[in-house]
Amino acid sequence: MNTSKLFLDANVFIAAAGSPEGGSSFVLELCKRGHFRAVCTKLVLLEAERNIHRKLGVEALLRFYQDLAELDPILETPPAPEEMAACKPLVGGKDAHVLAAALKSGAAFLLTLDRRHFMTKKVLDAHLDLDVMTPGDFLRKLLKEWG
Repeated sequence: MNTSKLFLDANVFIAAAGSPEGGSSFVLELCKRGHFRAVCTKLVLLEAERNIHRKLGVEALLRFYQDLAELDPILETPPAPEEMAACKPLVGGKDAHVLAAALKSGAAFLLTLDRRHFMTKKVLDAHLDLDVMTPGDFLRKLLKEWG
């Protein structure tokens, strides 16, 4: 069984809470079943919680809490200022903490729905030590590999 680490951005948790049948939920399910290990930071979880509460309501928030309890994600320590500074030119200041923590965690993949900041030529040309992709792209890649 592949136990690669998947660093999950807040928007993956938000999408899973809002759409229990969607790709982000399926990624969480793969982690729950032990195929992968979910990794994130407290800041990512707080951002997800705040947005779910504000935009999706109580039912989605309860689903988020249930997912977290079943996932038991690895919580990466916050990246150092110099680690974030190195990532800022690639994804901007608001998202530098996500990329820096993902790199620090040793995850094989950073899964995010933020195409605007992460699916750019600048990020792709950076030759990072992890693959950055959407949950949907990740699932398509798995289907080809597990075919």
